[in-house]
Amino acid sequence: MTEAQAIFELVEAGLGSPTADESFDRFARLAMRQLGVPTAAVSLVLADEQVYPGAHGLPEDIQASRRMPLTHSFCQHVTNDREPLVVPDTRKDSRVWDNPAIPDFGVLAYAGFPILDQRGRVVGTLCAMDDEPHDWTESDLATLADLTAACTSELRLRIAHERATRMQNLAIQATRRNRLLLMLSEAFADATSVQDVGETLAYVASSAIGARYAGLAVVDPSRKSLTYTSMDHLEPGLAPSYRYARIDDPDRVVSYVARTQEALFFRDQADILASFPTVSDAIDDTVGSRALLPVVSGTSLLAVIFLAWEHGKVADDESLSRAGLAGFVAHALERVRLLEERRDAATTLQAAMLTELPDIPHLELASTYSPATLTDQVGGDWYDAVVHDEDASVLMIGDVTGHDMRAAAEMGQLRSMLRTFAWSHDESPSALLRLLDRANSGLALHASGTAVVARLDRRGDFFDLSWSNAGHPPPLVLRSDGSVEMLDARPDMMLGFVPNAPRSDHMTHLGPGDTLLLYTDGLIERRGVAQSTRLAGLAQALVALRHGSTLALPNALVQRLVGSDQRDDIAVLAVRVRAAVNSHPTPACPTRVSRSVEHTTGAISPARRWVDDILESCGISRDQRRTIMLLASETLTNAVQHAVGPLEAIVEVSNTLVRVGVRDGSPDEPTLHDPAPHETGGRGVQFLDRFADRWFVEHRAADGPGKTVWFELARDDALSPERVGGSR
Repeated sequence: MTEAQAIFELVEAGLGSPTADESFDRFARLAMRQLGVPTAAVSLVLADEQVYPGAHGLPEDIQASRRMPLTHSFCQHVTNDREPLVVPDTRKDSRVWDNPAIPDFGVLAYAGFPILDQRGRVVGTLCAMDDEPHDWTESDLATLADLTAACTSELRLRIAHERATRMQNLAIQATRRNRLLLMLSEAFADATSVQDVGETLAYVASSAIGARYAGLAVVDPSRKSLTYTSMDHLEPGLAPSYRYARIDDPDRVVSYVARTQEALFFRDQADILASFPTVSDAIDDTVGSRALLPVVSGTSLLAVIFLAWEHGKVADDESLSRAGLAGFVAHALERVRLLEERRDAATTLQAAMLTELPDIPHLELASTYSPATLTDQVGGDWYDAVVHDEDASVLMIGDVTGHDMRAAAEMGQLRSMLRTFAWSHDESPSALLRLLDRANSGLALHASGTAVVARLDRRGDFFDLSWSNAGHPPPLVLRSDGSVEMLDARPDMMLGFVPNAPRSDHMTHLGPGDTLLLYTDGLIERRGVAQSTRLAGLAQALVALRHGSTLALPNALVQRLVGSDQRDDIAVLAVRVRAAVNSHPTPACPTRVSRSVEHTTGAISPARRWVDDILESCGISRDQRRTIMLLASETLTNAVQHAVGPLEAIVEVSNTLVRVGVRDGSPDEPTLHDPAPHETGGRGVQFLDRFADRWFVEHRAADGPGKTVWFELARDDALSPERVGGSR
């Protein structure tokens, strides 16, 4: 069997894979022609198979795959015995007569000579094979021996060249080692996360001290365990669970170093097994020496560095350079911790400046702010909404230039000023932007950016939408019929350049079910893609998400259009005009409305949203609507999953009571189940039983076998008879 180190060197030289090699194919052709046989090959015997970098005349599948299991190998006898194997008739030679290649591939004669690497280890053969008995002559064998010697020289040159290249690289790295150690501070200076520190460690460990593998196991916040930042730079073949280690684990070397804060150096495999015999399954035979270094700040352990070298490289007392490496890693991790605290503080500040959206009658508002992933995670994007009265409100979105704390600070000032102007001045959007421009200049803030200010004025069930655009991406309107309108009137000048720049207003209308979308450019940022194409993609995403929840729409757009590769801050504000009833309930005339529902799961969300709109227009509080929405969702889902159509949702609202029903075509009543904790369904009736004041089933009397499942709740703002006349 080929020695493990020899196999490793073959692999390093690019000869361990089952691929054809032009040089070795030439040796196979020469052997085939000179010996007059139908098959010849250059085979290299690995740990679990043999590969053919050179071959001609093998069975078609073997010739194509360039590999063969050792069960069919004649060549392994040459590598094991370290001498040629010459067999005129394989069926009559006890050494090979049971080889499956005889019946499977018709190999009846074989002659193979050993190929040696630069250390004289047998790594394979140059062999000739015949499909009938063959009396190998002395001339045949002499020719094969000469060809094998030439083939051996080619292989040695190949390995020597690859090894010389590697050694040259290592020598260059060694001469630069001291200079690289001085440059470690610069290498780690760009690290802004623990993951960055781990990647930088892998780079500098390889270039500065020649380590083949380098890993960083960081102490978890609980200080009870360690987690490697990545498995990519550890020894190959480790199980995924190896990434994690309890500090009190007596069998893990990294845990011992974490407990004792003692650096460990192992010259070879035997050295580490003498101290930690239980880690034999986690040791790679190709690795020579190893070192584990504690990373300490003061008296506190931050992490453990793992380093490993190839065979022949020893983890000796180069402790000064390694201690320097551990020190730089400690400083980097401390800096990352401070950066994370800064990011947390900045994010908290940003969240405080982006206040909760107000409740606006007849409108449903939803928003999100998603910071750029490569900055302080704060920036200049913002949104806001200001309510004048039940019939008038102002919406704003903007993007101050920059993606850092300065941009966040400038954003906070601009947003506060515009918010104040919108509340104190009953003006058009263009007038508000002019006030902001003058204040920005007059107070010497000199912040630059873009913004859209929109005003909604209610006219019955509809809203007049007026807006002014200061260099910002155009708003979009998702109409109730599923079409998308781009409010792409030509934008005016950006903020912060010309204080008295002319600004204009534009007008459209929003009806029940229409959704206005305001957003910043990070949502549609695509390098090398025209803005018209990006806007078309946004419109398509809006259409695709039109049946979903308004509350989920902003985040859904970010995930769909941007995903994890986010290079800019993103703010999104969505405003939907609710469906409404014509009048509020009174004792004499309670509100009752109904809507047909398709018998599909996709119809549940729109029906649920319709129920919410009706309840909001009847003055039901947001907290109580949440409970009713939960029960309505469960009732609708139960009807879709367990009943038959047609389905109908019914809402009845009086001054004291809310009643919601779902009518279906099945006579079967829902039953109360007690599902196991791991089951995800079966709790709908439990919710009705627990949260509704009353629920019941009403069977149809005259128009078929169906039923209506009802639930009731007393209004939490139930009006007394004396207050009914003053209700909204």
